Amino acid sequence: MAFPRDFLWGGAVAAHQLEGAYAEGGKGLSTADVMTGGAHGVPRKICPEGPVEGAWYPNHEAIDFYHTYKEDIALFAEMGFRCFRTSINWTRLFPEGDEAEPNEEGLRFYDDLFDTLLSHDIQPVITLSHFEIPLGLCTRYGGWRNRRLIDLFARYATTCFERWHDKVTYWMTFNEIDNQFAAQNDVFSWTNSGYLTSGETDRKRTMYQASHYELVASAQAVAAAHAIDPTLKVGCMCSSKLTYPFSSNPDDVLLADDENHAMYLYTDVQVRGTYPNYARRLFEREGYDLDITTQDLSDLRTGTVDYIGWSYYMTHTVKSDVDHDISDSVDNSSSHTVKNPYLRETEWEWTIDPTGMRIQLKRLDERYNGIPQFIVENGIGIVETLDEHDTVEDDARIDYLRSHIEQMRLAVEEDGVNLLGYTPWGCIDLVSFGTGELRKRYGFIYVDRNDDGTGTGRRFKKKSFDWYRRVIASNGEVL
Repeated sequence: MAFPRDFLWGGAVAAHQLEGAYAEGGKGLSTADVMTGGAHGVPRKICPEGPVEGAWYPNHEAIDFYHTYKEDIALFAEMGFRCFRTSINWTRLFPEGDEAEPNEEGLRFYDDLFDTLLSHDIQPVITLSHFEIPLGLCTRYGGWRNRRLIDLFARYATTCFERWHDKVTYWMTFNEIDNQFAAQNDVFSWTNSGYLTSGETDRKRTMYQASHYELVASAQAVAAAHAIDPTLKVGCMCSSKLTYPFSSNPDDVLLADDENHAMYLYTDVQVRGTYPNYARRLFEREGYDLDITTQDLSDLRTGTVDYIGWSYYMTHTVKSDVDHDISDSVDNSSSHTVKNPYLRETEWEWTIDPTGMRIQLKRLDERYNGIPQFIVENGIGIVETLDEHDTVEDDARIDYLRSHIEQMRLAVEEDGVNLLGYTPWGCIDLVSFGTGELRKRYGFIYVDRNDDGTGTGRRFKKKSFDWYRRVIASNGEVL
């Protein structure tokens, strides 16, 4: 078999995209709770002063996992999940973010969630900060622009490790920490770092400073976890931004190489424990006098991660003689992106590129000398409705996931990549992060919830439910 017998098959979600119950159990407001619904081409509105009466905030109710998690986990167990990746909502533990003691009701919720998973032999895989930061830390401190958040995150992380080190082995610090590289977009700066970029005189400098504080906080969290329990495995989590040159024109190749730094900067620091030369040269060239202390650099060296977790949805292609408005880019990361003539796209204009997954697996393996990897997000959003049999014939999803698993298997079997597991994104339908839509569905389980707030909330198995059950049962041999 290509995959080891203990390979972690499962699914992935984020707390703010499925839990709902945004004002229950002592929970405070997070950055996700003040983002309205949007659509493809219609950005979500951010309301930093708090929810506005009459506006639609899909994360407030989401799919009500807070009340249905036992039934939902039973469905995951029926599929044969060996792990389940979710996040802890920071504001369930520290409602404002700077309390001296955690909220016990929030702790008890996750106690029971983890116990329920373990009772089904499903390992929790937990992200500490997944696009949800206490709103209080944004309004009072300016989000991750403020060094003070390092200590506050350390308190939160240590609370989690001490409480759940005997229940959770695999942790990640910041979800898709590299997304904020798209510093021109308020959505990414807000969700990643809790500040708005509008009005900033030098958005890139602000982004690098916030990133540095998060990188130090991540390193301190890794060190704290290892001190509490040396068996814990703490990884980073990045969004794969694999970028191709449009042609063999050396200018295109050079541009693509530079664009790939959008991800590699963050993995370089978190895996190697030091800033790469290209980053230091950029800071010097741009005159970025960042607040980086000697102690920070020491923390980065001692808090390197145990594995790389990453998401994979698409690849990008850049052309050196193209320079358009950055808002026309799929993820607002580059003004040089162009269509790749060799790849199909989803209706949200995301390229479908299974081979790119294998390429990235190989590159990370070679760049970091065989460090374990964990694909913790991968999937396709599709507009779906139940048919007359109360199911969804989601063959397009099956084809998408099958083609990616095939490339993943080749990376393990032929390229020798050390891969820990695979958790497709949105294993149960949930709120889309990018658009706030519920109609953009990823799951093996259909949830009867709509963008206008209607729906029964009932769960229905899609065709892919049984398909994925067979994949897991065969350890990836039957696709």
